[in-house]
Amino acid sequence: MENKGLQMVLSAAVAAFSVYFNALAVPLIVLIIAMTADYISGMTAAYINAELSSKRGIQGIVKKLSYMVMVAVAMGVDWLIHSGLGTFNINIDGDMWVGLIVTAWLIINEMISILENLSRIGVPMPAFLIKIVEKLKSTVDKDGEQNEKD
Repeated sequence: MENKGLQMVLSAAVAAFSVYFNALAVPLIVLIIAMTADYISGMTAAYINAELSSKRGIQGIVKKLSYMVMVAVAMGVDWLIHSGLGTFNINIDGDMWVGLIVTAWLIINEMISILENLSRIGVPMPAFLIKIVEKLKSTVDKDGEQNEKD
């Protein structure tokens, strides 16, 4: 009998994670692609500029793994907020947004880094692309600072 109870709890947990990851699936995939492109472009720039270092390469991998830990923490915050509000019978329709916002912020940082790496390689950049990415970054940073003041 206990086995069925455990199966029900695990099934409910898997269902909850799949619903949550449904909202984060595409942003997480984009983040992973952006992290990979940033790592490859950074290593390429380092190679071209004779700055290649295994220590820096490992630091880059650790940094990317830390990004995923940050997303996991944000997801935990989402869960805590949702659970805490549920305690007071406050139900929020829709998905929780902390994980999504953190993931979007990380994607923007990766895009900036990719553009910097491409510039170091010598790839010509359209000015409008640099401005768009910098505007996204400043908008996200300003919104974050504003929320801290509130």
